[in-house]
Amino acid sequence: MEQILSEFRSYTGVLELAPAPGSEHPEISWGDHFFYYAPDGEVPSNRQPYATIVTKDYPGDVDSHLDEPGRWRLNIHVGSAIFTELIGCPPDGIGELRVDYSAEDVFTPHPLYGAYGWVCIVNPGMATLERVVDVLHRAHLADQRRVERRQGAEARRARPE
Repeated sequence: MEQILSEFRSYTGVLELAPAPGSEHPEISWGDHFFYYAPDGEVPSNRQPYATIVTKDYPGDVDSHLDEPGRWRLNIHVGSAIFTELIGCPPDGIGELRVDYSAEDVFTPHPLYGAYGWVCIVNPGMATLERVVDVLHRAHLADQRRVERRQGAEARRARPE
């Protein structure tokens, strides 16, 4: 996990939210990591992270067996094109797949958000690490473009006629 965290932390404008015990964040999120493009250092209130690392099962999301010792999952919003490259079908086609969400070191659709272009990897390792780094960087750049596009649109709306 440290290698993945180091990769994230090298990106310009990345904001890592890592809730810890005693923080204002829900206890279930303690120990997990949430990544945004947010060069102002503020956690966005109007959008989701582009990637997360989760270290435990969440209610309704138990198929990866993350409560077992030593297991964690990297989740990345990659969009339709990259999703299709990694999974072999578009996000709207995952209903036809038989997926072992507990398999380690393989890309799978996210158990809950796969239809929205999210992939995940339980315990990324040698089989996926090179591709994970590439996909993470592309996801970060895509989030950066979305933020900058929104900021440009907001600036245009704010200009007086």
